[in-house]
Amino acid sequence: MGDKANAHPGAAGRATAADHPASVRNVVLVGHSGSGKTTLVEALALTAGAVNRAGRVEDGGTVSDYDEIEHRQQRSVQLSLVPVDWDGYKINVLDTPGYADFVGELRAGLRAADAALFVVSASDGVDGSTRMVWEECAAVGMPRAIVVTHLESARADFDEMTRICADAFGGDDPDAVLPLYLPLHGSQGPDGHVPVTGLIGLLSQRLFDYSSGERKESEPGPEQMPLIEAARNRLIEGIISESEDETLMDRYLSGAEIDFRTLVEDLERAVARGVFHPVLAAAPAAEGARQGLGTVELLELITGGFPTPLEREAPTVTTPDGRARRVKACDPDGPLVAEVVKTASDPYVGRVSMVRVFSGTLRPDETVHVSGHGLADRGHEDHDVDERIGALSAPFGKQQRALTHAIAGDLACVAKLNRAETGDTLSAKDDPLLMEPWEMPDPLLPLAIQAHSKADEDKLSQGLGRLVAEDPTMRLEQNQNTHQVVLWCLGEAHADVALERLRNRYGVQVDVVPHKVSLRETFAARSAGRGRHVKQSGGHGQYAICEIEVEPLPGGSGIEFVDKVVGGAVPRQFIPSVEKGVRAQAARGVTTGYPLIDVRITLTDGKAHSVDSSDAAFQTAGALALREAATDARIHLLEPVAEVTVLVGDEYVGAVMSDLSGRRGRVVGTEQAPGGRTLVRAEVPEIEIGRYAVDLRSLSHGTARFNRAYARHEPMPPQLTDRIREQAQGAH
Repeated sequence: MGDKANAHPGAAGRATAADHPASVRNVVLVGHSGSGKTTLVEALALTAGAVNRAGRVEDGGTVSDYDEIEHRQQRSVQLSLVPVDWDGYKINVLDTPGYADFVGELRAGLRAADAALFVVSASDGVDGSTRMVWEECAAVGMPRAIVVTHLESARADFDEMTRICADAFGGDDPDAVLPLYLPLHGSQGPDGHVPVTGLIGLLSQRLFDYSSGERKESEPGPEQMPLIEAARNRLIEGIISESEDETLMDRYLSGAEIDFRTLVEDLERAVARGVFHPVLAAAPAAEGARQGLGTVELLELITGGFPTPLEREAPTVTTPDGRARRVKACDPDGPLVAEVVKTASDPYVGRVSMVRVFSGTLRPDETVHVSGHGLADRGHEDHDVDERIGALSAPFGKQQRALTHAIAGDLACVAKLNRAETGDTLSAKDDPLLMEPWEMPDPLLPLAIQAHSKADEDKLSQGLGRLVAEDPTMRLEQNQNTHQVVLWCLGEAHADVALERLRNRYGVQVDVVPHKVSLRETFAARSAGRGRHVKQSGGHGQYAICEIEVEPLPGGSGIEFVDKVVGGAVPRQFIPSVEKGVRAQAARGVTTGYPLIDVRITLTDGKAHSVDSSDAAFQTAGALALREAATDARIHLLEPVAEVTVLVGDEYVGAVMSDLSGRRGRVVGTEQAPGGRTLVRAEVPEIEIGRYAVDLRSLSHGTARFNRAYARHEPMPPQLTDRIREQAQGAH
């Protein structure tokens, strides 16, 4: 990491199995959509010799050839793995989507990695969602560095971008975010733009010129030394302030020259501990060039400054029945503990699972135990089965390169795990273990669908099962009240990808229909009704008469049935029949087709016939009595109300509260939260927040989060009730 004297000429292009955890680096690229993450991955692969100058792997395709949806939408929608070899190290580069709808893929990347590289566009700056991910990494102490891209933009200003990053990521210590290199500018072009042609190493005080397409090293000129000196002194002070050697600062302030090797070692330790965050610059290689600007420096940072898997704490592991189990961190000879961080379907090899091995060694064709992940509420069943795994491989574009094994600390793709899903634990079949799952975002945007045709209906269940197996951030709901199939997604883009995968990958055409909210009915006041079911048409007739009284009950009471018949007017054996008929009618509703709740129904009188009365007749009479009671009563339509909590930056609190009020919401409280944010608590009708996941993102520029939970049903406003009743009558 530190301005090595000679650039590495590039390693062999074929990713190999790692022999020891110390030779592995797992790094995840984080940044907003369009920041240049995937382009940077390709540039690193080119510099490492994994692809040729055209950006193609040896057997065709590029390292970014992953998903047909990504090509059509021109954006990443899933986590991808690109392993490259550099200077004796295996680097697993994890490229994540930058769009907020695919935060589940980002969280999986964070789980699999040991360090994060935040990619920031010099032309776009730092957005709110990137700041939130930085905070997530900080909370768990993950080492982080920053790379500035798009320096070719006319608006690019590396110094200004470094200042913005220090403000956004430095917190109380802006000197924890400092550049390791300064850009070296070429000659001004006809359009007035001055291109960046190389880098100036602040610690080594060397120039690295990429203008020829090859990294060339030289001494800086005298005109560049004043610029280097000021930035270098600040960098050295920032490194020394985080040093574990407390004498260094005193020596430096007294004028002593700190040895270059000592500075580099302290820098590497500070980065690995997550207390210092270097800023670098990078750009893709020009046409015909072999190395992109800053790519050698980035590879040196990853191998020299980012931690090995050995430095990561051992995961929390239990037996499937909940007993704690101690596992040594990253021991290739220890018990097998691996986790499925991503599941994908390949049209040729079937299901492919990306796996991070935390302990032990994974080998092809062995039988492993698959333990469930606790996401049954999202349509993902818990697992406790043995499975024989297929081949191990390292992905490269659409190609899979065979691996002989995957040791603790490494990542690999596993074929033929037909039961395992994202978040599941793989362990030895005779020593089953379970890792604590990572936190998944809650999908809050409902997408109601139905099969387009009878043929699609036959394939829908299987297609949906495969879809949710791949994506643990998606929740499948079979709503028993509205009789709808609902896919709960993270946003519109997430929903679009789900529909496209159903259509193109699983051959299922579906239609999107309006999402229904589970409304209810109740009586607003006491009422009475008489049900008469008398039919005499020769032979055995039907005879049943019953009289009931209906009165409202407090919310949450359900349906209460009371028998107050005297004198045997309704024979005892038919009392349950009346109750059954009343409850069946209540479930069907009395005016709009929504279930009736929170009423007491009292059977007061009736008549029976010694021959023609029957169970069926009294069921029908009970239902008729309830319908008649509703004709002369005021019926309230009840809507579900949700408890909503919104975590939002202080600058957007007013807009959020105003928006909630416009949704008929009641703000019930606010409280301050860390990081200049406010937690807003409100109660909002669910019918008003169907698209809140999308609208809140727009309102807060992607920085707010919210949760919802059912609170109760409340009467709807009269004008909305009338509109729904008109719609119900029109449907009939």
